Amino acid sequence: MTPQQYVQEKAAASGSSFYYAFLFLPAPRRAAITAFYAFCREVDDVVDQVSEPAVAAQKLAWWHREVAQAYAGQPSHPALQALAPGIAAYGITEDCLHAVIEGCEMDLQQTRYLDFPGLSAYCHKVAGVVGEVSARIFGQSQPDTTAYAHRLGLAFQLTNIIRDVGEDARLGRIYLPIDELQRFDVRASDILQRQHSERFVALMRFQAERAHALYDEALHLLPAADRRAQKPGLMMASIYRTLLREIEREQFAVLNQRIALTPLRKFWLAWRVQALGRL
Repeated sequence: MTPQQYVQEKAAASGSSFYYAFLFLPAPRRAAITAFYAFCREVDDVVDQVSEPAVAAQKLAWWHREVAQAYAGQPSHPALQALAPGIAAYGITEDCLHAVIEGCEMDLQQTRYLDFPGLSAYCHKVAGVVGEVSARIFGQSQPDTTAYAHRLGLAFQLTNIIRDVGEDARLGRIYLPIDELQRFDVRASDILQRQHSERFVALMRFQAERAHALYDEALHLLPAADRRAQKPGLMMASIYRTLLREIEREQFAVLNQRIALTPLRKFWLAWRVQALGRL
C-alpha cells in the first residue's frame, strides 16, 4: 500500500464531514489535505484508543519526533510521507503540526476546563490550527483568512463538543466550562450520569448560541478575495451548522445518543456550496 492509498483509506474510513469537502478539490490540494487529515486522525486516535495514559504520552512523543524527522526530509510514517510534498507547496509549518499533537497531549492531562478562555486555548490547538493549515492548502491568498480559519475551527470544535457530551462523559471528560455549569446549576455528576434536564437544555442552548455566533464571525472575517478558494471550509461550515441545528431540534438529546447527518445529506450540503455558493 502506498502512502497515498493509506491516507485515502484513513480519511474515507472516518466518515467525517471533512471528507465530503475534499472531494471537490483539485488533485494536488486534495492529496495534501487528505494526508494532513490522516495525520490529525492518527494523533487523535492515540488519545481515543490507548487506554493507558503513560503509553499514549509515549506515542505522542514519538509523533513529535516523527514530525521533526519529516521536516528533516526523513518521514517514516505513511501519513507524513504522503504530506511531505504539500509541506513546501502550501507553507505548512512544523510548529502547526506540533501544536496539533500538543492539543492531544492536553487530553491526557486535563478532563475539565474552568472557563471558556481555557477551553478556547485547547480548541485553538486541536481545531484552530487545523483550520489554519487547511486554509493554506485550500489556496489562501489573504493574510486575514487566517483569522477566519481560527474562528471557524473554534466553531467546529464547539459543535463537536456539543454533539459528543454523552460520549465524552463515558470517558470521564467534560469539556463544557465549569463556571458555565455552575451558572446553569448543572452538576458534573449530572453529565457523567447522563441526566437530561431543563437546566441541561438551557446550558446547551447557551453553548449552541455561542457556536452560531462564531460561525457568523468567521464568515464575516473571510476576505472576499479568498471566498472561492475557501469553498471546502464553507462546505464544512454548512455541514457542521446543519448538524448543530439538528441537535437543537432534538432538544440536545446528546447524553445518550449520537446525533448525526446521513452521508447523502452531507454530500448534498457540500455540493450545494460548490455549485450554488450557498451555505
